[in-house]
Amino acid sequence: MRHIILGTAGHIDHGKSSLVKALTGTDPDRLKEEKERGITIDIGFADLLYPEKELSVGIVDVPGHERLIRNMLAGAVGIDMVLLVIAADEGIMPQSREHLAICNLLRIKSGLVVVTKSDLVERDWLDLVCSEIRDFVKGTFLQDSPIVPVSSRTGANLDLLKKDILDIGCSITPKSSAGLFRMPIDRVFTLKGFGTVVTGTAVSGRVSLEDPLEIVPAGIQTKVRGLHSHGRSIEKAFAGQRVAINLQGVEKLDLRRGDVAVTPESFHPSKNIDGFLEMLANVPSLKNRSLVHFYSGTSEAIARVILYEKGELNAGESCYCQFRLSEPVIAVSGDRYIIRRFSPLETMGGGEILDPSPARRSRKKGTADLDILHTGTLDQKISLKVEAAGKSGIRAGWIAGWINTDLQAARDSIERLKKSGVIVQYEDLLLHGNVLSSLQTKMAELLANFHKNNPLKPGMAKEEARTHLGLDPRLFSFVLTAMKNIVTEQNIIRLKEFRIALSSNEEEVKAKILQALEQAGFQPPSKEELALFLKMDTKRLTDILGILSKEGKVVRVNEAYYLSGSSYQQTLALLRDFFSKKAEMSVAEFRDLLNTSRKYALPLLEFLDSNKITLRTGDVRKFLLKR
Repeated sequence: MRHIILGTAGHIDHGKSSLVKALTGTDPDRLKEEKERGITIDIGFADLLYPEKELSVGIVDVPGHERLIRNMLAGAVGIDMVLLVIAADEGIMPQSREHLAICNLLRIKSGLVVVTKSDLVERDWLDLVCSEIRDFVKGTFLQDSPIVPVSSRTGANLDLLKKDILDIGCSITPKSSAGLFRMPIDRVFTLKGFGTVVTGTAVSGRVSLEDPLEIVPAGIQTKVRGLHSHGRSIEKAFAGQRVAINLQGVEKLDLRRGDVAVTPESFHPSKNIDGFLEMLANVPSLKNRSLVHFYSGTSEAIARVILYEKGELNAGESCYCQFRLSEPVIAVSGDRYIIRRFSPLETMGGGEILDPSPARRSRKKGTADLDILHTGTLDQKISLKVEAAGKSGIRAGWIAGWINTDLQAARDSIERLKKSGVIVQYEDLLLHGNVLSSLQTKMAELLANFHKNNPLKPGMAKEEARTHLGLDPRLFSFVLTAMKNIVTEQNIIRLKEFRIALSSNEEEVKAKILQALEQAGFQPPSKEELALFLKMDTKRLTDILGILSKEGKVVRVNEAYYLSGSSYQQTLALLRDFFSKKAEMSVAEFRDLLNTSRKYALPLLEFLDSNKITLRTGDVRKFLLKR
């Protein structure tokens, strides 16, 4: 079964709800107040089935009063075709114009005009109204659409209208169910014995019983307890359907119209949105930083408009802009939106959301990137977004929740970009090739400067380099792995071509250090004592001791003491001999074994413990090396 959504549009009291009831047998006016006052206050729903064509047309009936445009906009979400309803006895009225303008801005591409109450006027008057309507819709998506006079009271031409709906419906490409599930919520209520139910039009993806769901922007985790569509219980729901979802473990008070039911951990709330804005004709100009009402999906928020490269936008003009919202909304690149004047309320324009998660930017910055988001290919858009993320990168799984596309299309695009080297991937993290190249250059420059300033050090500590570059551990590891000119040795990194080169003076110092340590045996001078003896600064001495340690000629016991390599090997030999005769050794026995003092014996024992040569058990040591 193919699923499409049909929405009504038109002025108050032009017979939209009566028409829906005549077509479907369902009264879309469900509220007591609506029935008492005889006007539609909130959106209502019905469906029209064409079983022989396997077509299901979900109908959303919207209110026509100018004060209820916000409800009309909530109902316009996901509409594939529109019935513009104009009463024969009144003709084109203000909300006829505003609703058509909104449908144009939302880029609804299909529909027809229905002239209701045709039984109340003479034939000549009806022909005149139809002629005026033809002029009225010229230049819009309804320009070549049928104009069908009907009477909901007598049933005149209802069968013809149903046929036209079928013909147009069959020509519409249904929404894709291959994307992530997303359903803007337009109603929240409770049913006794069932709990909380939300309804809406599924604009992408599919959902099944027991599937996990997330309600955003609140971040509420839940599960699908039950599914209905137009009163019928179903096991799966698809994009293009009107859906009622019974949620597990969620209170009605926690939800509201404007929330969105989505695939978990895939969509991110945003309070900044970059967009392309088109102003309607005959509306007041819009100044930079003006406040407006912003409508996207079923949500409404107050927003401040930052116009790019313009101080003021006049009627009929367009430009790029950023909306800074009073509260977070859920949107994806490619969605449509509407803005209305802050006060008095009046529809001013609308357009396309280009980036639902942009960085704040200077108005003086060019808009070349927004040109790409507006008219570029999917590959260009994803490449741009990954590059804009900089060294933070973007999770590959996040892309499909950022742009309105199928999951497979997003995956294919990422693979093409990886294959061409435009982006690279580490685990689930995407990084732009330009960003990686820049980080590699900075890493090489950092190490080159380090080697220049520390010629006697074997390299830079990895953690020091990571902190300096401001990278998270995963990305830092990835950058290191991707660099062929860097050598990693334990927790030290260096440029591959770097070698420690000692001057003749330093070689002499190195020999003097080794001689002093060998002569001292098991009572070595401290590093400070060595520095005084050799008349050199501690930093330089530490560097040379590090070189000797790496060469295996000395052993670093701790920060203060170093032991000559020969003395250390003698220590191991003495330990093997001692433990061949006894199972345990005290500190005093170790001190006497080396003929030294506790001052030197204790640090050396702790070094042996830490290197798993001895094992401390209480006050004694056991030998761990093979005898």
